[in-house]
Amino acid sequence: MTMAQNLDGSPKKRRYIVSLDQGTTSSRCVIFDNFGQTVQIVQKEFKQIFPHPGWVEQDPMEIYSSQYSVMTEAIAQSGIRPYHIEAIGITNQRETTIVWDKITGKPIYNAIVWQCRRTAPIVEEIKKDKALTEYIRQTTGLLLDAYFSATKLQWILDHVPGAREKAEKGELLFGTVDTWLIWKLTNGKVFATDYTNASRTMLFDIHKLCWDKRICDALHIPMCMLPEVKHSSSIFGYVNLFDTEIPIAGVAGDQQAALFGQTCFRKGEVKTTYGTGCFLLMNIGSKPCLSEHGLITTLAASEDAHHRPEYALEGSVFVGGAVVQWIRDRMRFIVDAADSEYFATKVPDNGGVYLVPAFTGLGAPYWDMYARGTIFGITRGTTRDHIIRASLESIAYQVTDVIEAMKQDTGLTIPSIKVDGGASKNNFLMQFQSDVAQIRTVRIQTNETTALGAYYLAGLAVGMFASEKEIKTLEQKDHVFRPKMSPEESQKYLKKWHKAVKMCRGWEDDSTD
Repeated sequence: MTMAQNLDGSPKKRRYIVSLDQGTTSSRCVIFDNFGQTVQIVQKEFKQIFPHPGWVEQDPMEIYSSQYSVMTEAIAQSGIRPYHIEAIGITNQRETTIVWDKITGKPIYNAIVWQCRRTAPIVEEIKKDKALTEYIRQTTGLLLDAYFSATKLQWILDHVPGAREKAEKGELLFGTVDTWLIWKLTNGKVFATDYTNASRTMLFDIHKLCWDKRICDALHIPMCMLPEVKHSSSIFGYVNLFDTEIPIAGVAGDQQAALFGQTCFRKGEVKTTYGTGCFLLMNIGSKPCLSEHGLITTLAASEDAHHRPEYALEGSVFVGGAVVQWIRDRMRFIVDAADSEYFATKVPDNGGVYLVPAFTGLGAPYWDMYARGTIFGITRGTTRDHIIRASLESIAYQVTDVIEAMKQDTGLTIPSIKVDGGASKNNFLMQFQSDVAQIRTVRIQTNETTALGAYYLAGLAVGMFASEKEIKTLEQKDHVFRPKMSPEESQKYLKKWHKAVKMCRGWEDDSTD
């Protein structure tokens, strides 16, 4: 690459930002320089704990120790001196709930992970209060669900002996993973979170930008437990690293960080992460809109230049890349996930086969927990290749359904979607996504979009970047997929897909629409 220059022609000094990417199964550290180049990546997996069916926990101390160790290892391997590091950015698994003692700093229980469903009975009890349920939706932008932090926190206070009494005395602290890391990295000096993570707790008023007393009272959660909430791109505190004070300057939940990392700064821009599931976020600007089509409203990460929040619509598809894992591990149709692209292209079309991967029900925009995975259109001429192709196509159909819901909720035109995640490397899938959604699909070179978002946010806060416009210049596209299919043909595919979805939803529940 060509070294960037200052206005006087002299070469720009190389500077660095450390991005801590604390995920559900591993902790990563990615070091970037001020030219947007990845300098070092270190990753470490940590233990998942399953005490009972449907319960998912993690050890908060292992979360921290794994994240700290990959940070120090990445710095050591890169050869960078700590005083060359401008800032630290943090991005994290969202909704995961940790409670710890304010004095000792020790967690009083394992972290309850976002995937954990133990609090479903609490949710069902709250749903009996129709007025409160609607208030939660209107205030937080979220659908009442065990997915979010609020009922997890309530469960800990109700089930850990003495916890509620200590909480009411102000002796316990609650935080999502970002808050826990900030508190640990600053040696207990800073107790804070950012707007994006706060908005995933189901306790935060996304309009007034504050914790909501009515919801906290209803769930019996003392508000003294809750952290200060700050803008995603701001100075949170300082980490003493090898006798050097380094600011934590950017914090965002993983999907909002990916939205920012994909430079979706303008209203109407959309990113899709193709992982085990698929997460779609649309920037909807400075005014929130509540979805009428099965999406949730959340706060987006943004720079603090205008001192105003930005919002996003989010839709989650439960089974994305997981369907490829299924045809590999359960059906044994392929040996490696990457093989799916090869076999899908061995047939000219899907042969009329449609696979609905509702293995755990359907997510947005349907939210049908009774739906079950099904395959339609099988004939004597159906081959393994048709089913593999139908599996990949099912991911694109589900994403298209969410895109259409976003259009209906906002009335906005979506010219393109930016994509990341493991399955985005599948060229067949990306082309079919572009075809069936009739939309340009843009894949960038790096797959580290969550870490990239934390890097950009931190860089803005410490002046490494002057503006979002400057960040845009760092973006490096890998490939742009454009529709090759006619709109009429696309509609034929979608019509059959929606028929398959309708039949799938009727499997255990007759209240199909």
